[in-house]
Amino acid sequence: MGDAPDARDPWKAFDHCPGCGARGVEVRADRSVRCRRCGLHLYLNVAAAVAGLIEDDIGRLLMTIRAKDPGEGMFDLPGGFVDPAESAEDALVREVKEELNLDVARCSIRYLGSFPNAYPYHGIRYATLDTAFVCSVDSYAPQRLSDEIRDVRLYNAEDIRPELIAFDSIRNIVAAYVKRRKR
Repeated sequence: MGDAPDARDPWKAFDHCPGCGARGVEVRADRSVRCRRCGLHLYLNVAAAVAGLIEDDIGRLLMTIRAKDPGEGMFDLPGGFVDPAESAEDALVREVKEELNLDVARCSIRYLGSFPNAYPYHGIRYATLDTAFVCSVDSYAPQRLSDEIRDVRLYNAEDIRPELIAFDSIRNIVAAYVKRRKR
């Protein structure tokens, strides 16, 4: 899927200062915006996100099918944004519970790597860093899908067609996972 062609850089989305409401916000080269009127200086840093590669007992990978844009109808991994004051591991446990009503076995969480991404949402392209973990769940029941997910399927990771995956970072995560498994 890649970036939505109409998604703007977040720095260019500011017409007015979020502090005082004045027009004429200056976009700076240091990935920030500054208000010429009140001096508010706002940095727009990369957002932390997590993705879970949930394996079953025979090594298949759980893939979700997105119910909403961006990427509606395409494959994804369970996960989402890290909340303030939350570790990546805690975010993964929370997101899997929220999206699938499944409990991640915390002792089985293994770090795979981090993967930059551009997440288009409501016309803005957010820079994210997706942190991927290989994990398992205590049980696949009782599964209950959130409104973000249309379906869940288990696949041999090598059989997943990259062009059916919604985001560049998730394609890269699955490719790194397959590569690591072949070692």
